[in-house]
Amino acid sequence: MSLRQMEYFLTVVEEASFTRAAEILHVTQPALSHQIKALERSVGGALLERLPRGVRLTPMGRAFRPHAEVAVRGAAQARRAARAAAGAEGGELHIAAVHSVAVGVLPDVCARWSAEHPGVLLHLHEYATSEALEEAVERGTADLAVGPAPAHRPATVVPVGEEEIVLAVPFDDRFAGRTTVTLPELADRAWIRCAMEPVVHGERFLDWACGRAGYQPRTAVWTEHTSTAVRMAAAGVGVCAAPSHIVRSAVGEDCVVLSHDPAWKRPMTVFARVPLTGAAEAFTDLLHRTWQPVTV
Repeated sequence: MSLRQMEYFLTVVEEASFTRAAEILHVTQPALSHQIKALERSVGGALLERLPRGVRLTPMGRAFRPHAEVAVRGAAQARRAARAAAGAEGGELHIAAVHSVAVGVLPDVCARWSAEHPGVLLHLHEYATSEALEEAVERGTADLAVGPAPAHRPATVVPVGEEEIVLAVPFDDRFAGRTTVTLPELADRAWIRCAMEPVVHGERFLDWACGRAGYQPRTAVWTEHTSTAVRMAAAGVGVCAAPSHIVRSAVGEDCVVLSHDPAWKRPMTVFARVPLTGAAEAFTDLLHRTWQPVTV
C-alpha cells in the first residue's frame, strides 16, 4: 500500500468516476485502475463498486476512506513543514479557525503576513464551533488551528489572546447609556440566537448562562451566522451575545455594545498535532503580537 495509491483512491471517490479522476491525476485510466486494484489486493477486499455510470464505496471502502484521508493530509503537512523549516519563505500554510476569529481577528493578521511573507500562500478553513475545529485538526486538515483552548489537548497549545463575549443592543435600547449589564436584568428580553453559539457543560452557552440566572432565554430569531445575529440586534429584534471581535471589527459601530457583569471571557489559543516550526511558528508569533483585546 502506497501513499500514491491512497491519493488515487480518494480522487476516484471524490469524482465518482475513473475517467474524471484519471484526467485530474494526469494518468491513463488503465494505469489508475491498476493502482486501485493493487490497493484493494493489499487491504484484502474491494473498496469500490464499479457501476455502469460511476463508482461507489463498498462497506470496506467506507471504513478505509477516513484513514486514507488522514494519511494523505498528514503527508501534505509533513511536506509543508519541511519546506517551511528553513525560515517561513516559500510554500503554503493551512490555518483552521472558528468563525469569530476568522472574521474579526485574522484579516489584520493576514494583511501583515502578506506584507512580511509574500512568498507564503495562506489557506483559511473556517468552522462554526470549537468542536468542529478540534475534529478538523485531528483529521489533519490544517497545519495549525486558532480558537478556544481544545478540550482534548493535542501536542502543541500556545495561548495567543483572549476573547470577550459581549451583548449587542440598538441605540434606543433602555440600557444604551450603560457599559455593563447583568443577565437577571435581561430576563424579560427576547434573544437573537445563532447556530455558532458555543456549548458549555453540554448546553448551548446562553441556555447555560441564563439557567444559572434563574430563567430560560426567549428566542426571537435563530440565525446561521454570528454577524447576522448582531445585525438583527442592531435593528431592535432582540439582544445578541457575540464575540467582541465580531461586533467591533467585522460588523462595525452600528449598535451599542455592553459587557456582561462579570465579564464573559475565554482564552484563545493556537494548537496543532505537532510542534510548530517554520511558517506555522512565524504565523503564531505574528498572531500573538497582533492580537489586541477589544474594549467596550
